[in-house]
Amino acid sequence: MKTVQISLNSIDKVKSFVNEITKYDNDFDLVSGRYVIDAKSIMGIFSLDLSKPIDLNIHADGDVSDILAALDPYIIK
Repeated sequence: MKTVQISLNSIDKVKSFVNEITKYDNDFDLVSGRYVIDAKSIMGIFSLDLSKPIDLNIHADGDVSDILAALDPYIIK
């Protein structure tokens, strides 16, 4: 599992993030405080506090560099 912090501070960012992430068969969880939701769920994402950074857990075996490259616009460095 790989964890990165992401920022989804606009509706357009949330929509494009979900479109990007649904291209992969892996499981993705968003963690905000004590809440854990499926990152492929637009309704779930909107239930989170989007003004703060969110942890994205990528459940994948092996190399995730292609996923990280696709999600680069959302990752907080």
